[in-house]
Amino acid sequence: MPKSNGHYSQCIHHNGVLYLSGQLPIDQHTRAIPKTIEEQTDLALHNVELILNEAGSSKNQILQMRVYISDIALWDKVNERYSIFFDDHIPVRSVIPTRDLHFGCLIEIEATAISG
Repeated sequence: MPKSNGHYSQCIHHNGVLYLSGQLPIDQHTRAIPKTIEEQTDLALHNVELILNEAGSSKNQILQMRVYISDIALWDKVNERYSIFFDDHIPVRSVIPTRDLHFGCLIEIEATAISG
């Protein structure tokens, strides 16, 4: 399980449900943040999947996603990459346009999933 960078848990298991903290598009090894929204979306989704796998679950066990984006104009590109990531699995989702995200990221993603 990747270590959190603050006073929070990456993932908590409670009564068969996994609650994931918001995942930014930061590479776990290099700490690099990609430039484009497409790359950032892919990396944030990868980070969600990594935590789920470490917790014994998978992306196909996701029930709900909350996607925060820095500009609603990014919605179409995020939705395209999100659709590719999930393929036939369609969890419920909220897309919340916000202002600035930490480290200048364009996206942050939270998830709720069924445990293993």
